[in-house]
Amino acid sequence: MEPDGGFLRMFYLMGDRTSKGAGLNGRSGGYTHVTMGLTLIEKLHENICRVFLGDEQVVERLIVCLLAQGHALIEDVPGVGKTVLATALARSVGGTFRRIQLTPDLLPSDILGVSIYDRDSSKFEFKRGPIFANVVLADEVNRTTPRTQSALLESMNEGTVSVDNETLVLDRPFMVIATQNPYEFEGTYPLPENQLDRFLMQISTGYPSPEDEARVLLERPSDTVLPDLAPVLTHEQVIELQDAATNVRLDSSLAKYIVELATATREHERLAVGISPRGALALSEVARATALVRQRDYVVPDDILDHIDSVCAHRVVARTGVRGGDVRVAREVLEE
Repeated sequence: MEPDGGFLRMFYLMGDRTSKGAGLNGRSGGYTHVTMGLTLIEKLHENICRVFLGDEQVVERLIVCLLAQGHALIEDVPGVGKTVLATALARSVGGTFRRIQLTPDLLPSDILGVSIYDRDSSKFEFKRGPIFANVVLADEVNRTTPRTQSALLESMNEGTVSVDNETLVLDRPFMVIATQNPYEFEGTYPLPENQLDRFLMQISTGYPSPEDEARVLLERPSDTVLPDLAPVLTHEQVIELQDAATNVRLDSSLAKYIVELATATREHERLAVGISPRGALALSEVARATALVRQRDYVVPDDILDHIDSVCAHRVVARTGVRGGDVRVAREVLEE
């Protein structure tokens, strides 16, 4: 089956931008010429890789998570580039970006905002917190208390914030990128399973290859490139790409395949908790976004399988009691 040329053509936009507000289809005249070349998604990938010198599959997964309108949890040992990766993505897309350094003494109001009494108007005025941004980096999310962790829950699940008997809708695109240290490290508060389930993907950066690590030492991209990293996508373009991802076709046979995978985890003797319907839905959304990244308007089985560990491993609980799921057990079960 050949890709729908009309569907994909709008992502092949290159050329000099002469005015702001040009959409993906270039109809506003914001592009002086259009040539077949790098897609907008590839430009985003390359921009992030200017700073993050590591596994490019990790970069792809983070982009897929963005296009699937999900939130990402990046877990690994300190010093492997978790914060650099998240910041590079945030600065590569237009819109607002806020970073929250989570600590044990942080309060929910430090994230959501607080109402302050205005003496001139004799009214309380709500001052919005850092959660009201397009991309929010929650650094070391498991170092703060469960009370503060839960402040992120409604925002991540509903895209809203409830304060002072009022519900405020967060602007699109909205993405939380959280980093955390492994649970065995001191001073961590493990995320509960219901909050882990709100993250579309859990990603591990891993150590860079010796060649990439040598480049980090020589180029120092976090000091030389990251401070001046410019956006390559507007937030309007991100929204259009997200909407396009929802229109990628998932065949009924592949939907049945995802359900069978989820059912297998629920019935497997090595798992205490399998993939929920929300997890199966997440897997389908990631498959659609993956197909879009790979320049297709339809899903193939590899789109489902290539990111299955990042989508599903933190949603299952092994009978060994490993908190947050067991990647090895999840992979073995899903391969059967």
